Amino acid sequence: MSPTRRDFLKGSSMVAWGLTVPAFVTRTALAAKDAATPGAKDTVLVVVQLTGGNDGLNTVIPFADENYAKLRPTLKIAKDQVKKVNDKIGLHPSMNGLASLLEDNALCVVQGVGYPNPTQSHFDSMDIWQAAQREKPYTEGWLGKALKTINAPAFHLAGDNETAPLAYAGAPVRVPSVTSLEDYQLKLAAASGTDQKQQRAIIEGAANPSAGNRPNLLDFVQRTANSTYASSRRLAEIGKNYQPKVPYPNGRLADRLKLAAQLIDAELGARVFYVSIDGFDTHAGQALPHANLLREVSDAMTAFYKDLAARGHKDRLLMMTFSEFGRRAKENGSKGTDHGSAAPMFLVGGKVKAGAVGDHPSLAELEYGNLKHSIDFRQVYAAVLDKWLGVDSRMVLGQQYKAAEVFSG
Repeated sequence: MSPTRRDFLKGSSMVAWGLTVPAFVTRTALAAKDAATPGAKDTVLVVVQLTGGNDGLNTVIPFADENYAKLRPTLKIAKDQVKKVNDKIGLHPSMNGLASLLEDNALCVVQGVGYPNPTQSHFDSMDIWQAAQREKPYTEGWLGKALKTINAPAFHLAGDNETAPLAYAGAPVRVPSVTSLEDYQLKLAAASGTDQKQQRAIIEGAANPSAGNRPNLLDFVQRTANSTYASSRRLAEIGKNYQPKVPYPNGRLADRLKLAAQLIDAELGARVFYVSIDGFDTHAGQALPHANLLREVSDAMTAFYKDLAARGHKDRLLMMTFSEFGRRAKENGSKGTDHGSAAPMFLVGGKVKAGAVGDHPSLAELEYGNLKHSIDFRQVYAAVLDKWLGVDSRMVLGQQYKAAEVFSG
């Protein structure tokens, strides 16, 4: 029996040509669409995970509700300091960047997001958000299921030793965790510069098909090698030459989003990106650390949006934030907040419904001290899947959820 293409790929390696390259570069080269072909510039989703349980009540502030100041005697934000979204709510004063996107109709604030019978365990709740289900075991994530339909590359833009999230579990190929574009560089086995130059020429010659007929498998191997080699060379150059259209702030999230911008602008056909930032478990002394975290998130997301908008990607970009839960409505005795439930989500992009979606949870009708959710997070996922990624949300979520109205038009 002659070997299939899949069998050959399982048993072969680019090392046969004296070349080492991360396996995901080959997979990305195979899956990537040429920039001139349909689908190469499809919609892009960037998920931003706020790890630790973000305090939604001091992120989207109900300044017009007199109960807010009563529940937050030391942590309250003065009415004249908030960045108003409307006459009832406003953003934390450190979120100048995201507030400015309201003027560009590029910020959607989804209020009161959660799920029934919430758990206040970091690990369990994060799993529920990433798997989009309550039933264990969690063998697949919502994005992993979606990628089976999308058939496009995806990336986890990671910190050191950070593994891909559960959200990507079940994807047709393993989603790489990438820390920098240097991960894409081809490494030649030769030691000297002269030998490397010769080896590179041999690789290029082996990878580029020549005229004439050849067996299908050999032709496939050469095209695969050529695509892999060209992709990694192009990405290495992008890493060296990329000049943002707007300056990015210093910080871990900004660095990862800048990397996402480079990969998106490279037109590899990748459609899903995932980044995270931790530190939101603010049980004590919350005011300053939380303000700094919100500033970092706001400034990084704003720079990323403006950079890609200036490159013509405004209407194909969607950023979505989430945290595993919010915090209690009433501050604790350590000038912090404890684990809660409902919290806001932010969506940023050229096609979002600008302003607030849904009502802010009532501060007079709490549930065991927690804010009640009015929008199931899977309603937001349903909108993103059906209307943005073009994936049947029922297939991913296991049932029909009414899509939240988060997009314009």
